[in-house]
This record gives sequence, C-alpha cells and structure tokens, in this order.
Amino acid sequence: MLKRLLERQKSYKLKGLIMKKGLIEIYTGDGKGKTTAAIGLALRAKSHNLNVCFICFHKDIKRYKEAKILKKIGIDLFSFARRHPFFEKVDREKLRNECLDGINFIRKIFKEKKYDIVICDEILISLRDGFLKEKEIIEIMEEKPENIELVLTGRYVTEKIIENADLVSEIKKIKHPFDKGIKARKGIEY
Repeated sequence: MLKRLLERQKSYKLKGLIMKKGLIEIYTGDGKGKTTAAIGLALRAKSHNLNVCFICFHKDIKRYKEAKILKKIGIDLFSFARRHPFFEKVDREKLRNECLDGINFIRKIFKEKKYDIVICDEILISLRDGFLKEKEIIEIMEEKPENIELVLTGRYVTEKIIENADLVSEIKKIKHPFDKGIKARKGIEY
C-alpha cells in the first residue's frame, strides 16, 4: 500500500504542479451538494497551486456570492447558457447553441493547456434537458489532455458517460427541507 501511495505521489510534479495523469470525475444525483463538492475541489486544488477553470452551464456564476471568493483566489470563472427553461421562457435553439459554445470553449482551453483542473458545473443538466447530446460530452471526455483533471456535475448521467469516467459520486437525496416547503436559504442553498 505504501509503495502504491509513493507511486501516486510521484505522478504529480509538485513544483509548478503539472499533473501527469488527470482523471475524469462526475458528481451526480438528486441530492444537494454536487456544486458544493466541485467548489470544494477547486479550493483544495488552488491551495496546492493548481490552476482551476470553473465553467457553469445554466447558471450565471456572477450572481453567486462564492464567485467573488473563487475569483479572488485566482480561479477563472465562465458561464454558458446562463438561462434555463425550468426558470424562465427561453429560445431552446439559442440555448442549445450557447451550450455548444461552452463545448467549444472547453476544447479551446484543453488546447491552451493553461489549467490543471477544468470543472464543468451542471453540464449534465444540459444533457438531461436535450441541449447537449451524450456523444458531445463523451467527445470532450475523450479529448481531455492527459494532464488535466475534468469534473462534470449535474443531476443526470448516462451509463456510457459513467463508463468513460474514473470516479462517479452519486449524491442521493434522502430528506430535504424543500419537501417541507422551506425555500432556498441565502448562504446555504445559494
């Protein structure tokens, strides 16, 4: 076990922190905490001097208070397809094109090799709601450079995407205050 741990430590270059082997992580499920886990990973990575890119789908990251902190510590933030039909009336074709812009942006930053970790928050919602196709997300997973850690979050995931990932965590709702009519609370849910 110690030998395996030492080999894993050797797989990371700690000066300049360029990972030799980045994995693909997925945080999914109907429970609360997928984005929170991704933000926690971003904070941990940044504390080890890794370069982090946090990309949101169907959220305007600038509206979230934690964005100020993430930006302040040097995490780059981007948003695509900021609106969602669940919350407002939108042009579905326009939203699909905005999601595709997000996919093209991910490809661009993969080529730049500027980041150690790329987090695609709620990208799996784009898949669930038909704005992205399974094939498009799998292509991103396959195009990921070897040294980049890729994180995908959202309430939905397919078996093929699971097969292509290295780590999949399902956050399951057992009980939630929403079920009792308690609305989202500032500082807790948003």
